[in-house]
Amino acid sequence: MIYLSQMLGKPVIDVTGEKLGSISDLAIQTGEVFPRITSLAFQGPGKVPFMISWRKYVDEYDAEDSCVKLKVDSTAIRFSYLQPNEVLLARDLLNRQIVDTQGMKVVRVNDLKLSVSGSQLRLLGAEVGIRGILRGIAPWLETAVVTVAKHLGKHVKEQIIAWSYMDLLDRNLSEVQLSISHTRLSELHPADIADVLEQLDPAQRAHVFQYLDDAQAGDAISEMEDEYQANVIDDLDDARASKLLGTMDPDDAADIVRDLPYGKAEKLLRLMGVEDADEIRKLLGYRDETAGGMMTTQYVSIGEDATVEEAIVMLRELPEDYPTIHYLYIVNEYGKLVGVMSLRTLVLAQSDTKLADVMFHDDLISALPDEPEAEVAADISKYDLLAIPVINEHGRMLGIVTFDDAFDVIEEDAEDSKTTVSALRIAAYVLGIIMFLALYTLVILQIIGFEG
Repeated sequence: MIYLSQMLGKPVIDVTGEKLGSISDLAIQTGEVFPRITSLAFQGPGKVPFMISWRKYVDEYDAEDSCVKLKVDSTAIRFSYLQPNEVLLARDLLNRQIVDTQGMKVVRVNDLKLSVSGSQLRLLGAEVGIRGILRGIAPWLETAVVTVAKHLGKHVKEQIIAWSYMDLLDRNLSEVQLSISHTRLSELHPADIADVLEQLDPAQRAHVFQYLDDAQAGDAISEMEDEYQANVIDDLDDARASKLLGTMDPDDAADIVRDLPYGKAEKLLRLMGVEDADEIRKLLGYRDETAGGMMTTQYVSIGEDATVEEAIVMLRELPEDYPTIHYLYIVNEYGKLVGVMSLRTLVLAQSDTKLADVMFHDDLISALPDEPEAEVAADISKYDLLAIPVINEHGRMLGIVTFDDAFDVIEEDAEDSKTTVSALRIAAYVLGIIMFLALYTLVILQIIGFEG
C-alpha cells in the first residue's frame, strides 16, 4: 500500500537514471469516484517547482526503490500547469478538516491512501486516525507503535474514509464534506473497481456494492484477487450473491463457490437458475489446480459438415455478453473434437465452403481434465495459443482453458518463486547475524578467559 507521506520528498528519475528532483505533490481531477493521479509536482535544483503530466511522462512509482521513474529523458519533458478541475493532495487536502454530512464531527486528514493500478495511481481515501499522524512523523514510529500494541493484545487500526464518501464544500478547499455518492462508478473499468474494492474495509466495500448494477458487480468480482472474491460473495445477501454468480462466467463462479463454506455454497446454487447451477456443479466435479478445474464450459463448437456461412450465422446469434471467442471448435456427430478454426480463417473462407475442408486438424493441441494447470499454462505459452480445448479420454469436448487463466497461473508461479527467493535472502541475512553474534560472543569469552 502507498501513502502520500511516503512519497513526498522521494526522487524523480528520468529514463536514463538522472535525478531531476524530489516529489513535492500529486494532483487529481475531482470528478472521479476514485480519482487518478493526473499530474506530478516536484522540486528541481534550487527548489524550483515543476509540474508534469502523469499519464504522458510517468512510467511507474517504484515502491521498492521509493522513487518515481519517468519514461522519457529530461530533454523530452514539457512542463504544465494545474488545471481548473485539479487539486493538489498535499497542498489542498493534507491536514485539512473533514466534516460529515450531519456536521456531527470534524476529523483531520492525516495522510492520503493511494492504490497502484498498472502504471496509474488512484486516490482511495483519507487516513484520519493515529496511524496517519505517526507515519507523517516517521514510518518507523508507526511500525513500532503497531508492533508494541500487537504484543499487548491491541490492534491499532487504520481509519480510512473513502474518497467516494467525500465532497469538496467549496472550490477554495477550506473544508471537505463527507457524502455518499457513487453515481460515477460506471465510468470505471471493472479491473479498476476491483483494485479499489480490495483496499476498502468490508463495511465500505458492501456499501459500494449497493451502487453497482449486477453486471458491474459481477465483472468487478471476477477481476478481484482470489482471496477477496469469496469474502465479498459471503458478505452479500443470499439472493443477490446467487444472482451475481449466475451472471459470471461458469469457471469464475466455480472458483468462488469452491472457497465458500459448504452450506453457503449449496444454498446459493439452489437459488440460481437450474442451467447456471448445473454448469457450475460440473466444474466443481474437477479437482482444483487442474485443466478441468480452470476450464470454462462457454465455447463455440459446430459440426464438421457445416458451411462457413452457417458458422457465421451461428456466431451472429450469440448473446452480446457471450465471452470472447478465439476459436471455433469442429466436432463430429459423436461430439469428438476433429478440428479447430480461427476466426480469421473463417472470415477469409468462401461462404459455401465446408468447415471440414478448411479447419486445422493435424496434431491438435489439447488437454485432459486431470492435467496439472501448470502444464496447461506452459502449453498455451509454448504454442502461442489463445485457448486450449479440454477433452475426455474419448476425445469429446468438455471445455476450454483461455490464455488469461493460463497467464494467472504463470503469474502466481512467478510470485511464488519471488517469495521463495526473498525468504532465502532473509534466512541468509538472519543466519549471518547469528554467526556474527556467535563469533562476537566467542571473542568476548576468550578475552575474559585470557584475563582470568
